Amino acid sequence: MPRMVIGILKLTLFALILTNFDASEAQKPLKIGFYRITCPAAEKIVRDTVTKTVTANPGMAAGIIRLYFHDCFVRGCDASLLLKKDDSEQDAGANKGTLRGLEMIDQAKARLEAACPKTVSCSDILAFAARDSTNIVGGFSYAIPSGRRDGRVSNSGEVDLPGPGSDLESLKTAFEDKGLSVKDLVALSGAHSIGRANCSSVASRLYFFNGNGTDPTLDPKYATILKKKCPMNQRSRTTELDLVTPNRLDNQYYRNLKQQRVLFSSDEALVDSTVTATTVTNYANNPVAWKKDFAAAMVRLGSVGVLTGTKGEIRYKCGVVN
Repeated sequence: MPRMVIGILKLTLFALILTNFDASEAQKPLKIGFYRITCPAAEKIVRDTVTKTVTANPGMAAGIIRLYFHDCFVRGCDASLLLKKDDSEQDAGANKGTLRGLEMIDQAKARLEAACPKTVSCSDILAFAARDSTNIVGGFSYAIPSGRRDGRVSNSGEVDLPGPGSDLESLKTAFEDKGLSVKDLVALSGAHSIGRANCSSVASRLYFFNGNGTDPTLDPKYATILKKKCPMNQRSRTTELDLVTPNRLDNQYYRNLKQQRVLFSSDEALVDSTVTATTVTNYANNPVAWKKDFAAAMVRLGSVGVLTGTKGEIRYKCGVVN
């Protein structure tokens, strides 16, 4: 074979190898213990930071889990929600003035940069923090794979999250569009057993249902309690999502749901279908089943739209791109 032809074949083979290498490096699967070698203390540093924050203020756990959900549902789990700039996701109506836990994420990131510079992504910090918050206020944990990288784009116009007034079909569509199942929807809704909400988000059910009145699907005694917590002319107040165990992530939410004592009509929607209502009953009666499914759904949520390999970046500060 002529030397020139051999040379061309070698170059072609090299190009193919290089192309395959680049493709494999561009996107890699997440894995458990991703930082085991590059930053062995990564998960402990996040856990210690979360523990200090949530122990001082148990309500922060709900805020951190909410950050995780709101980030992953917009552009995937790429920490785009954490970017602070004009017209970012933080400025969207669903987020503006209601996000809690941002300072804790920044604290964890600062500690990680000191221990392992330019190594641990903000999106992984958020995933670890949500897992650790679950453990502190719920008493159960799960292994979550990591290796996410951070995105560089954050626009308020891209925020389209399921709202407190969503019906079941809208909720199912929103979750299915992210590759999540109806079972995931019902399991993750259990996060509404902790946290608080602005009274403005429930005013329509309390005072303006069908123009003027109270939503008949609300338990009357529960509606009376809510009206005391959320007077008609004081919508800036807040109320607990779960009045029974407000700082405990548990299956009380599903018991409340069966008794028609849930805040949002989007929660009430989960009993509008036999399929979801059956799952609600199962979780209300079987806390172990709910914990298992909640943990699995949190892992699946954390895989939505991730950037890995050479995509994205490792931000030095979570609020700004490099």
